[in-house]
Amino acid sequence: MFGFSKEQIRRYGRQIVLPDVGGSGQKKIQGSSVLIIGVGGLGSIASMYLAAAGVGKIGLVDSDVVDLSNLHRQIIYSTGDIGELKVDAASNVLKEINPEIRIDKIPQKLTPKNARSLVKKYDMIIDGTDNFPAKYLINDACVLERKPFVMAGVLQYEGQVITVIPRQTACYRCIFPNMPTPGLIPNCSEAGVLGPIPGFAACLQATEALKFMLGHGTRLLTDKMFIFNLQYSDFRLIRFERDEECPTCGNHAKDYLDERDYEENNECRSEEA
Repeated sequence: MFGFSKEQIRRYGRQIVLPDVGGSGQKKIQGSSVLIIGVGGLGSIASMYLAAAGVGKIGLVDSDVVDLSNLHRQIIYSTGDIGELKVDAASNVLKEINPEIRIDKIPQKLTPKNARSLVKKYDMIIDGTDNFPAKYLINDACVLERKPFVMAGVLQYEGQVITVIPRQTACYRCIFPNMPTPGLIPNCSEAGVLGPIPGFAACLQATEALKFMLGHGTRLLTDKMFIFNLQYSDFRLIRFERDEECPTCGNHAKDYLDERDYEENNECRSEEA
């Protein structure tokens, strides 16, 4: 009925039989595109699930190479990939998972100059970065281009995930108007992270992206943040409201990226915050 081949029916069958997916939903997934900014512990895991689900086009933004320190949590990579560009190594695995999909390899740093041009080409954006300047930059670029995005951050045993539909729901700046003082909050290299923690958050990100593609807007993690601590099996939802005075998405927001809001030479790194 929907023009699936026998191989596609076998590949996606467990997904197609879901009442809220079906053949029409699978077609929506196959016709969608996702940009993943940072192909580390968050982005790499999310990319594997999205590729397996049949997302038609996946963009990978990362200028880093695979390092031995990545391997305990970034399970898309293997020891033989050390020294290789992450976008190259990840692309090879994703094509093995699903040869039908298209992979755009973008071995670049995310900057205020290229952020908007990158996000505007995709339907959904996934944040897989580890630093606050990059997260604020992703937020601002996506809001300006009206691209939905899923943000996540992890540290030690904890993590948080939120989805933003620009101009409709609270954005990252609505919740955290000001960037933390540099050095105030440690990153994973300083404080550590248990290997499965970013994978858990990444699974939520991939699920949010697929729900958006399927049109399940009322079920998304919008206007609320999912916070978890897997050391104590603690899960919470904290609700927020869109700030009409937000400098990015509020009623008087300006339609450009102000580079003064970001650290000089800001780059997207593919570790987790």
